[in-house]
Amino acid sequence: MKKILLPTDFSENSYNAIRYAVELFNHEKCAFYLLNTYTPILYDNEYLVYSATQPTLTEIYRNNSAKGLNRILKKIKKNFPNDEHEFHKISSFNILTDEIKEQVKEKEIDLIVMGTKGATGADEILFGSNTVQAIKKAKCPLLAIPSHFDFAEPKRILLPTDFETDLPPLLEILKDITDHFSSKINILHVYFGAELSEDQEKRKKALGTAFKDQEHHFYSIADKSVPQAIYDFQEDNEVDMLVMVNNKHSFFENLLFRPVINEIGFHVKVPFLVIPSQKKRSS
Repeated sequence: MKKILLPTDFSENSYNAIRYAVELFNHEKCAFYLLNTYTPILYDNEYLVYSATQPTLTEIYRNNSAKGLNRILKKIKKNFPNDEHEFHKISSFNILTDEIKEQVKEKEIDLIVMGTKGATGADEILFGSNTVQAIKKAKCPLLAIPSHFDFAEPKRILLPTDFETDLPPLLEILKDITDHFSSKINILHVYFGAELSEDQEKRKKALGTAFKDQEHHFYSIADKSVPQAIYDFQEDNEVDMLVMVNNKHSFFENLLFRPVINEIGFHVKVPFLVIPSQKKRSS
């Protein structure tokens, strides 16, 4: 049974990510963990002195969190009834990224699914700060769903890589998806004149072996930035899901953590699966 963590702030963006998750795995037995965190760190003076019969600010936030989770769960069960799915609610007084880390370890979570937008919803920002921090710290795969993205079977998957990192064991989540949906995997390498090293050739061969049972194709694009190469590929080819291995020493962080994405003309408009490298997972 897959264990999937679904952080929510009760926004439409976060519910859209939940909806995508339950549809993506509607064919298999899953345990979904609905997570809401609250941190009432600002106290009004009126809360500093209160009677025993008055709720504290923390209690108010806790009650609102519990009510929100109940409301979300009721909505899911109404719209997506599935006997193969079980749901658990987690309401926690904690920072979201810290709680995610704790839950991943405690529950042995297989996948985190969350929305991409931050509180501002600004289109020029690639991800909200919570999503960025979750990706940086996650020890398991994380699937980020763009706002308003309607579920579509991930038949066409784009996997950019520099062949600079070994295949992580956690690639299994991608293989599960490609197996079920008979997905085609396009493996994109951007190069700048230099031939692949012996180690890179070995990693390229390992990727081919890993997906030998799935349709896959290798593409090379020369003398373009990685974001531009991804953008151009998506302009010429339909893509249902973008996948990357998060290796600190690869192009990944330079791509993901630029503050203003308009500078590099890159927007993630499809679900974005981030798989931590073995090195990041053990760090």
